[in-house]
Amino acid sequence: MPFIPHTEQDIKAMLASIGAKNIDALFDEIPAALKSGKLTAVGDGLNEMQVSRLMRERAAQDSQPLNFIGAGAYEHHIPAAVWEIATRGEYYTAYTPYQAEASQGTLQTLYEYQTMIASLTGMDASNASLYDGASGLAEAILMAVRAHKTSRHVLLPATVSPLYRSVARSIVRLQNIELVEIPFDIATGTIDFKALEQYAGADIAAMVIPQPNFFGALEDVDALTDWAHAQNMLAIALVNPLTLALLKAPGNWGSPLPNPLPLAGEGANESLRESNIRGADIAVGDGQPLGAPLSSGGPYFGFMCCKQALVRQMPGRIIGRTVDLDGKQGFTLTLQAREQHIRRAKATSNICSNQGLMVTAATIHMALLGADGLRRAAAASHGNTQSLAALACGVPGVKRLFSAPHFHEVVLRLPKSSAAVLAGMAEQGVSGGIDLQPYYPQLGNAILVCATETKTEEDLQRYVAALRHVLQG
Repeated sequence: MPFIPHTEQDIKAMLASIGAKNIDALFDEIPAALKSGKLTAVGDGLNEMQVSRLMRERAAQDSQPLNFIGAGAYEHHIPAAVWEIATRGEYYTAYTPYQAEASQGTLQTLYEYQTMIASLTGMDASNASLYDGASGLAEAILMAVRAHKTSRHVLLPATVSPLYRSVARSIVRLQNIELVEIPFDIATGTIDFKALEQYAGADIAAMVIPQPNFFGALEDVDALTDWAHAQNMLAIALVNPLTLALLKAPGNWGSPLPNPLPLAGEGANESLRESNIRGADIAVGDGQPLGAPLSSGGPYFGFMCCKQALVRQMPGRIIGRTVDLDGKQGFTLTLQAREQHIRRAKATSNICSNQGLMVTAATIHMALLGADGLRRAAAASHGNTQSLAALACGVPGVKRLFSAPHFHEVVLRLPKSSAAVLAGMAEQGVSGGIDLQPYYPQLGNAILVCATETKTEEDLQRYVAALRHVLQG
């Protein structure tokens, strides 16, 4: 590793000090079968000019199709100011705030982010981000199992993204946690309530409730939250943060508590009114819709919020605001369990360095748009999807598959091979959606289509023209 500034003499001196013959001896506990040997598939190094040319050639391979793909990565408008600010040196290079006295700017940014996310979700506390939404779901499951104490079973609906379900299983399976899949109603595209009946009274730690779900359909979150709590389960909300500008916040899901706090008439404080609803216990999701561009798959960031009773089970760090001896405002790491750095598998989490840059961009994005801007973006996305679905269903043989209300994604059934149709549309410069057949073969030739606020009437007409061209030849 040529960037390590140790001379041969330095290395020999260190090896002699610890009694090792050579560097390989430091790794002798690794079984030979796990060692890769020489990296024969790695080519020779390139010089600066060659690397520049290679990257230009690869960049040229990226086309700019008209995009109607969502499924967890959404093409939203990002104001130019967001990344102009986020890539300034003082933001771009800010790192993990281990020393509060030297990291006030970073800590304040994270505090503002937590305040905004907690407000969007209606929850008591937020951490300072996770790696992405999928791993965030896994962390929420681990958190729920720790808090529940008696059960290592979690209900995971099939209406959760198949990619999220795969990641969650990969992360939790070695901790002997069973994820029990709940089927969906083929008519509505939402969780099948009848399938839940067999788990009534069972010892289950939590239930995941997606809103909107992977199909873009809106679940009956109040009824699902009430049911989970009635069975002594925690409710884990898996949400798209942009939708929360319009939809009910997870902290307000469910019915009022049986013994509510007294309200002072019609003019009662709204926060007190909301405190009479238990709501979801944990809320997670991917923050990509908040200022993260579509960039070859990332990077994105996950968010997590929870009720105050669970805050010590939440992984990652929490930033707090205080005052110093002179009464000046200051920021500090309020909660960050040291065990997450040193106890490995026994730790609450090993989230140490997180997606700080993406969180910074999201904070700037939310500050620039404000509550009204987020509402307008969400409403425009919903309206465009409604229009696209109506136009597409005007093509012979194309039908909406599910009857439930949806947000900015909708499932369409096609009269021909979904894979072939999408390939044909791609040849016309239109990314027509996600083929659902590999994930939900029971749906047949179905595609998941997304339209955000970035789409114009001309874009929608171009989509329909491409779809009609492929289906009718």
